[in-house]
Amino acid sequence: MNYQTDTVCIHGQGNREEIENTGTISFPIYQTAAYAHPGVGQSTGYDYNRVQNPTRKELERIMTDLEHGLHTVAFATGMAAVSAFMELFAPGDHVVATDDLYGGVIRQFRKVNEKNGMQFTYVDTSDIRAVEDAIEENTKLIYIESPTNPMMKVTDIRAVSEIAKRHRCLLAVDNTFLTPYFQNPLDLGADVVIHSATKYLEGHNDTLGGFLVTRSEEIADKIREMIKTTGACLAPFDAWLILRGIKTLSVRMEKHQENALAIAKWLAGQPKVRKVFYIGLENHPGYEITQKQCRGYGGMLTFHVDTQDTAYRVLERVKLIQFAESLGGTESLMTYPFTQTHADVPDEKRRANGIDERTLRMSVGIENVQDLIADLEQAFS
Repeated sequence: MNYQTDTVCIHGQGNREEIENTGTISFPIYQTAAYAHPGVGQSTGYDYNRVQNPTRKELERIMTDLEHGLHTVAFATGMAAVSAFMELFAPGDHVVATDDLYGGVIRQFRKVNEKNGMQFTYVDTSDIRAVEDAIEENTKLIYIESPTNPMMKVTDIRAVSEIAKRHRCLLAVDNTFLTPYFQNPLDLGADVVIHSATKYLEGHNDTLGGFLVTRSEEIADKIREMIKTTGACLAPFDAWLILRGIKTLSVRMEKHQENALAIAKWLAGQPKVRKVFYIGLENHPGYEITQKQCRGYGGMLTFHVDTQDTAYRVLERVKLIQFAESLGGTESLMTYPFTQTHADVPDEKRRANGIDERTLRMSVGIENVQDLIADLEQAFS
């Protein structure tokens, strides 16, 4: 029997591993570093926590089912997942990447992977022709976010997957903003899905984590070998926190979206707001594609105000909404990409992508939307 996504958030598609007989409803935290062997050459299936852990394995099962994959590997952070994935490639390999990526990923590419001999071309992947034109003989990967952080550009994942297959390269999609509740990139042709579990999946701003999900046995084996070697695995307690957070993913994402759409419409009518970027607005350039490949719009939006002074004033005057750098939790947060999430991106590149001193990004929480709007209203006044 195939369950609907909101049920899968709680139970997964199948039965969890029977490793205890207490009947506990909440999966236990197996807080151990090592496991005893029954005898020489024998194993319980668990040998060392860096390689296997029952709590982490249960979380990986749920994520695999949510993303319609075959394998999930859980990491200590989202960036640890990105770093491990990029180790699948070699010096001289070429990557086509979205030009409007999270700043931490750009930093990883520039300061680690380029140093190790990889080559990168950044393009607006919402422009399919630009993706095709950027492909070279040594291109091994197309790496995209959809929607992007922070400018909310939408890429036609299926169209890009066709380009990737035609040129025999992999397609990786960061699905952090929409989560598997609203979008499943593997169903659209992606080879690997990347998540910062710190954000919506965990949902409560109290731990870090990351995932790589795939349908490929070969890719999964390489990633597991990498995590075994480098050790960036997710700890048992953090795995349990994320497992608990995912149980309410469906109800949270619906509320995030409801609030974000209302706030996006309110912002669009404010005299000090010059432009609102939210994929649920019908005037968004990616709205039509969003209707085809997504089941919702999520809780992230970005907007431009009239001046830098207005941006500073809003950040300093919000009260219920907090001036903080993360996203995806129950609390509404506002950040300043120009000096925070994208501070390491070269200034020329930031501005070319639309990120300047007037840009504000908001992660809309699940508070009462009228309270959030009232907070914004007093901050703008």
